Amino acid sequence: MKVSVLLFARYQEAAGSPHVEVEVADPVTLRAVWEAVRQRVPALGAEERPILACNRAHARPETAVRPGDEIAAFPPVSGG
Repeated sequence: MKVSVLLFARYQEAAGSPHVEVEVADPVTLRAVWEAVRQRVPALGAEERPILACNRAHARPETAVRPGDEIAAFPPVSGG
């Protein structure tokens, strides 16, 4: 299944694009989609845990992804 992932902030800068498409086996979770994105864009780094959204709602990494879902990834944020 082909999945398009919207990227924000420094993820977008690392990829050089506001989105990236990856091919993943179905069924798939957000965690597996993010791993595929990291493999395609190594500059994203392995240690980060992104904030993930599915269909414009915050979602956990184990959330199932279906064809046509809108996936987005945001870098973790800290305040102070």
